[in-house]
Amino acid sequence: MPTPSPAKARSQRPGTKVNSLQDEIDRLTERFGTERKALIPILQEIKKRHHIISGYAMQCVADRLSISPAEVYGVVSFYSFLHEEYQGRIVIRLCRTISCDMAGKDAIARQLQNDLGIKFGETTDDGKFSLEWANCVGMCDRGPAILVNEQVFTHVTPEKVQEIIQACIKMYEKTPDLFKKNGHSHEHSK
Repeated sequence: MPTPSPAKARSQRPGTKVNSLQDEIDRLTERFGTERKALIPILQEIKKRHHIISGYAMQCVADRLSISPAEVYGVVSFYSFLHEEYQGRIVIRLCRTISCDMAGKDAIARQLQNDLGIKFGETTDDGKFSLEWANCVGMCDRGPAILVNEQVFTHVTPEKVQEIIQACIKMYEKTPDLFKKNGHSHEHSK
């Protein structure tokens, strides 16, 4: 009788949520490989799909790549785009470099906080928005700059902040399935 593959054997264990994460990480290692260079792409995919990288996910990735869990945690905690806390479906990052500071970053920060009702490092109660600082967006000559998920906005003004947030809300309303997790809306408390 043939022995089932490790991925298939894991999928036969009880506990579907755990198994689905393990299976997902197995598929990611099939896609990116099991060498250390696959670590960041795998973590990026987990973050994109789940909006969080749990301790359990870090352990599974470490197991699949045969590296220390401490090394995985070190990468997750070093890169702000990967950190292990939950993030909203729309993450707004404001550049905090000196060039953006000189271009009026503080007014943009106040407008973002006022319009979203949260401070930097927080997520709205409905899980739609997170507000974070970015050390550099790479648009120093066009500041202040913000990054909304993966889209850069430059020469941002307080009025433009309101337009960007309204566009995000409309996008959220028009395509709610893009913002659902595992087929269910995610409710999140601060």
